[in-house]
Amino acid sequence: MPDLNTTRFPVAVDAALREAGWQPGRWDIKQAEQWADALRAYVSPAGHRHSVFPAAVEAWAEFGGLHITAPGPGRQIAPAPVHVDPLAGLHHARSLADLGRALETELAPLGEEADNRAVLAIDAEGRVYSLDHTGDWYLGPDVDHALAALITGTQPARLTSP
Repeated sequence: MPDLNTTRFPVAVDAALREAGWQPGRWDIKQAEQWADALRAYVSPAGHRHSVFPAAVEAWAEFGGLHITAPGPGRQIAPAPVHVDPLAGLHHARSLADLGRALETELAPLGEEADNRAVLAIDAEGRVYSLDHTGDWYLGPDVDHALAALITGTQPARLTSP
């Protein structure tokens, strides 16, 4: 039986998500499907396409559209504001495909950090990554861990060198 006195997220993360408009059971599958259609329709000038898969659509349905701001200073690094909007990664089809090949998985855009400072991506298994000008970063095994890391300012693991 689940412990009803605990939340799914750490308290500060839960508070930041609720402040952004998230609540348990939030599910906008119509918006998620619109994003999926837009991503499937996009082809970069060089012919790169986006991958769309259930883990991405589920993340978009639950968290899509949220603008999340950290409630305070970070643990190890400054937390970045997060906007969960897969179209923020629309023009990054090649970068996502390249990293996906290196990781032997597919990646789909999830959103962005700090007004386009970094692109957030999710893989077919639900793991989350951040791609910025300094390299590629692993944020966690699922969206919950990734959001917690971003909101609390936890230092992510670097995947690539600059």
